[in-house]
Amino acid sequence: MRKAKPKRRQILPDPVFGDVKVTKFVNHLMYDGKKNIAFRIFYTALDIVKGKMANEEKSPLEIWRAALDNVTPQVEVKSRRIGGATFQVPTEVRSDRKESISMKNLILYARKRGGKTMADKLASEIMDAFNSQGGAFKRKEDIHRMAEANRAFAHFRF
Repeated sequence: MRKAKPKRRQILPDPVFGDVKVTKFVNHLMYDGKKNIAFRIFYTALDIVKGKMANEEKSPLEIWRAALDNVTPQVEVKSRRIGGATFQVPTEVRSDRKESISMKNLILYARKRGGKTMADKLASEIMDAFNSQGGAFKRKEDIHRMAEANRAFAHFRF
């Protein structure tokens, strides 16, 4: 490469929990630069989770973290062209990409859900992911299943 890699931007921690991961999640949730609205949606969703899962000994933030861990894929398939054929080669996912994929999937399946507000949808998707069910968890299982099915092509890894 001719040019140097651009510097990674520093992401500031969120105002309530002081957590960088929360800010990254809110950045994925945000539309058209409306960060305040995205923060409001996220915090409202955590309040809903707190209300509905009052019997859990964990805090809503810990429940959200556990939900993210439950929908984080460990392996994925990448297309690799060898000779004339294209193979789906299973590869391990980099840690920053794991985080990004899990956040995007959680938000995507929350948006697809039926419900009144985005905060309601996000809260129910977080609770489902915490209980190892729901759309985002199913997506992770599908990714893992595809990687397992194509394990024979693992020697094409790059």
